[in-house]
Amino acid sequence: MDNVAIAAALFAALAADDAATVRRLCAADFTLVQNGGAPMGLEQLLRFNVAVHRVVPDFGYSEVFCSSTTSGFVEEHVAGGTMADGNVLRLTLCVVAEVTGGRVTQVREYFDSAAAVPLMTALSKG
Repeated sequence: MDNVAIAAALFAALAADDAATVRRLCAADFTLVQNGGAPMGLEQLLRFNVAVHRVVPDFGYSEVFCSSTTSGFVEEHVAGGTMADGNVLRLTLCVVAEVTGGRVTQVREYFDSAAAVPLMTALSKG
């Protein structure tokens, strides 16, 4: 599977809340850093994904532009859906990922933190 196909499979699995596939696509020492924050490991990402699906039941990705790099991929996409309170979440992200041996080892996500406030508020309410 090439790096663009790995990206597509990873985000499809996250959108489907398919933890088994995410685990197959990511290295055991996977890390995610959002906007330069504290690193998140694979299990923490999976728990975060479950929480996101709880507050955005139809969560998914659209407007995808992905390019392979020599060390992984770069993808821009819109993450979102209709939140449980009826508001629409639309969050544009840039993802820079490293892939080694066909598995994602590191993801760095960048997004407008102000646009993420409704999601973070909903997540904080449990």
